[in-house]
Amino acid sequence: MNCPRSRKDGKPVPLYVVARWTARTETQEEVAEVLSELSEASRAEPGCLMYRPVRSTDDPRRFVLLECYADEAALARHQESRHYRELVPGRAVPLLAEREVARYREA
Repeated sequence: MNCPRSRKDGKPVPLYVVARWTARTETQEEVAEVLSELSEASRAEPGCLMYRPVRSTDDPRRFVLLECYADEAALARHQESRHYRELVPGRAVPLLAEREVARYREA
């Protein structure tokens, strides 16, 4: 599902999240496995409009997570979910060399 480009009905504008992860060389496949689990669970969340991890074709250690949520509350529910807590800070973060997360709204 694609994230809506704009909302003309007065509802909150969707919130976009772009997370950039760089795995350590020896953990890159384990990070890919965690992302597979995380994606499936995240896509089933109410308010999650898009959750798409992609992997660099130039450097297989690099991943980008493209996310879109209906509003701030949906993102908060995602970050408070059991699967997020177990898979991101619990499993993925210790496997990463770098992690950057940024939030965006339409310009």
